[in-house]
Amino acid sequence: MSETIFKVTIIGAAIIFAALFSIWIIPALIVDQDIIGAFAAGFVNPYSSGYSADVLACWVILAAWIAYEAKVHKIRHGWICALLGIIPGVAVGFALYLLVRMRQSGGRKI
Repeated sequence: MSETIFKVTIIGAAIIFAALFSIWIIPALIVDQDIIGAFAAGFVNPYSSGYSADVLACWVILAAWIAYEAKVHKIRHGWICALLGIIPGVAVGFALYLLVRMRQSGGRKI
């Protein structure tokens, strides 16, 4: 896969996710204004609990990776990606971190 196709794919996926998040979640939060309830709704049945646990684990792994690479490889501004991994979600934070990492690594193997 070329670098251009890679970038278009991850940017496209992040934009689609952010759009769907905005369509599904933001109107409900405006009406209910219950952030804790919205978080808890991800655990209403065994299936959603499994997906929610997976997302939370992915965020922890992403945050650990960001912290590690900040220390070892001097990748800067990863904390912004970790914050975006919380809201709107891991898809956006992870995609942005890959782009930040590519830009800062300048093609060197890290």
